[in-house]
Amino acid sequence: MGPFQYRGNELFCEDVALTKIADEVGTPVYVYSRSDIERAYKAFDAALDGIPHEVCYAVKANSTLGVLGVLVQLGAGADIVSIGELYRWLRAGGDPDGVIFSGVGKTAAEMKTALDAGIGCFNVESGEELLALDKVAQENGKRAKISIRVNPDVDPQTHPYISTGLKQNKFGVSMAEARQLFRDAANSKGLAVAGVDFHIGSQLTKTSPFTDAIARLVDLVQQLAKDGIKLEHVDIGGGLGIDYGKGDGLPPSPAEYGVAVRAALAPLIDLGIKLVTEPGRVIVGQAGALITRVLYRKRNEAKHFTIVDGAMNDLMRPTLYSAYHPMKPVTNPDRPAQATDVVGPICETGDFFARDRELPALDAGELLWIGAAGAYGSAMASNYNTRPRAPEVLVSGSSYTVIRARETYEQLVANEKLV
Repeated sequence: MGPFQYRGNELFCEDVALTKIADEVGTPVYVYSRSDIERAYKAFDAALDGIPHEVCYAVKANSTLGVLGVLVQLGAGADIVSIGELYRWLRAGGDPDGVIFSGVGKTAAEMKTALDAGIGCFNVESGEELLALDKVAQENGKRAKISIRVNPDVDPQTHPYISTGLKQNKFGVSMAEARQLFRDAANSKGLAVAGVDFHIGSQLTKTSPFTDAIARLVDLVQQLAKDGIKLEHVDIGGGLGIDYGKGDGLPPSPAEYGVAVRAALAPLIDLGIKLVTEPGRVIVGQAGALITRVLYRKRNEAKHFTIVDGAMNDLMRPTLYSAYHPMKPVTNPDRPAQATDVVGPICETGDFFARDRELPALDAGELLWIGAAGAYGSAMASNYNTRPRAPEVLVSGSSYTVIRARETYEQLVANEKLV
């Protein structure tokens, strides 16, 4: 049972009717269930029970302060890829020592800011970055704790844009290069070797890519031990998928993932090495939905269109990845269905949420629920066509809080000036 359920003929999030939120806050609007975020985090954490571990939430999945605050209260660490995400995490009350800084393009200024903040670890992704971080750390009289991100060349069997663990991807270093980089880091003055890391992709629907990559990681850790390099942690990234309702099979549950990871890491259990994970989508994805209102219907010679007030700037995934999101009417779901393209007002043919989707015929003014939108929805939103970004609402039981207000036009132009 997910957090969005019908009561009679009306869809609720926890104990709040979505019609109430839409009427009071306006549409389009993102709605999140606090209880589902908490449930998902606890399920993932419990799946690794018995293994020394740290769950570092991937802030890029949903970086809204109200969402981050829930995860801080649950005891999560953070996986960040920018100083902006570090700023958000700290503003939400997060502990900098629980932060891992990933990404292939860290600047010297970002490195210094992160060092000054006292973050837990840098995931280093190239030999040149290793040298740059060593230099910045020495110039500032510090030692940077580092993990080297390896590219295990494992096919995650996911969308090519979110595949990150193949040798043709930009992320990490090869296994062959990694061993020498660890030796270099161990002999440096500004670096302290802490761990090894991989992340092979997002929306993974099988455990085998994880276990294949872990097996290669275990081999590297054993080689490093022969070099006298003892690691504090291994970081296996995130990427566990969620069910988008397409009917093409369920991804592994956190419990199934935990069983597979535990077995793959067995050779390292006696070495006292901590496991670090970086889940994002699996924590927040199904907790969120985009609620949008129907503006018009039209039919041309080839298609029927349902035109809504939400658009690709609000939810980019269908346009960017041809991603599938479940949809249903907020009221009166039991009606005959028709094939329709659900599209927005933006002046692009790519502005669509679904094509040839079987949905009840929705009248102008009705509300449409677009589910599994808690991850990479609001975080990827833009102001294209000078559209203010949608507000975000966090539901807790029978009440809700607007955790991000709808942008105003004045805010959109606040940093601009006429010449």
